[in-house]
Amino acid sequence: MARDYYATLGVDQKATDQELKRAYRKLVFEAFFGGGGGAGRGPRGRVQPGADSLLRTRLTLAECATGVSKQVTVETAILCDSCTGSGTNGDSKPVRCETCGGAGEVQSVQRSFLGQVMTSRPCPTCRGAGETIPDPCHKCGGDGRVRARRDITVKVPAGVAGGMRIRLAAQGEVGPGGGPAGDLYVEVVEQAHEVFVRDGEDLHCTIRVPMIDAALGTTVTIDTIIDGPKEITIEPGTQPGSVTVLRGHGMPKLRSGIRGDVHAHLEVVVPSRLDHKETKLLRELKDLRDRDVAEVVSTQSQHSGGLFSRLREAFSGR
Repeated sequence: MARDYYATLGVDQKATDQELKRAYRKLVFEAFFGGGGGAGRGPRGRVQPGADSLLRTRLTLAECATGVSKQVTVETAILCDSCTGSGTNGDSKPVRCETCGGAGEVQSVQRSFLGQVMTSRPCPTCRGAGETIPDPCHKCGGDGRVRARRDITVKVPAGVAGGMRIRLAAQGEVGPGGGPAGDLYVEVVEQAHEVFVRDGEDLHCTIRVPMIDAALGTTVTIDTIIDGPKEITIEPGTQPGSVTVLRGHGMPKLRSGIRGDVHAHLEVVVPSRLDHKETKLLRELKDLRDRDVAEVVSTQSQHSGGLFSRLREAFSGR
């Protein structure tokens, strides 16, 4: 299928030569400069804002919970102390670029079947600055900045989580020509905890309860992250998979006084080996509870709490 050049230019098929040329120049202008300006923009100058920087720091769960002042080392661009950002050596001064005459860009003319089109691009000599440095600083080479390592103290607030970023204004790289520094972003990498798994402000842990303790009831002490040791009561007759909750002893919500909860998931441990005395005692208990027998539970039972019940609830969205 033949291409419709009139449609490409956005004009009617009855357009005049002048209208065609104007439409073509407009199309080329937008292709080169995105419609945002081209020739006549002027030099951008040597002084430019610095780039933002990103680094990561590892924090323990306790540090995320309570907050911490963390010292980090960053390799970045800092102001050249020899020329204080000017990029010049001694009392020398920048001069106007001879290639572009200080415009910061050079122009070229391209011929087409519809006429001549003028385009602009950054000057290759001054790289768009409009000026050059005949006698550059011996330390920074005229850039006005040098690479260095420095230590920064980061104040981490209580309640941060992995993936969050802390912004330190003007702590990033100094810009070319001694321009204003960008920002430094410190991303939190939260280390795994040996006991707790974090879910937002809530903490989850697993407690293994011997079969006898699950039947008779007992207490277990948990060393919480912020509040120290706390006692959890295991009620008599506790079933496998039960969850006991310590309200308000979890992680703090960022910039808030709200605290999450600690969820203790109970895992009832059945002994795999019994000695003669233990076997005898359990058989006596079995005789006392002869009404308790093993049975197959219907998948329609709402009180089984078993695998099929949990699967059915998960797929039904209940």
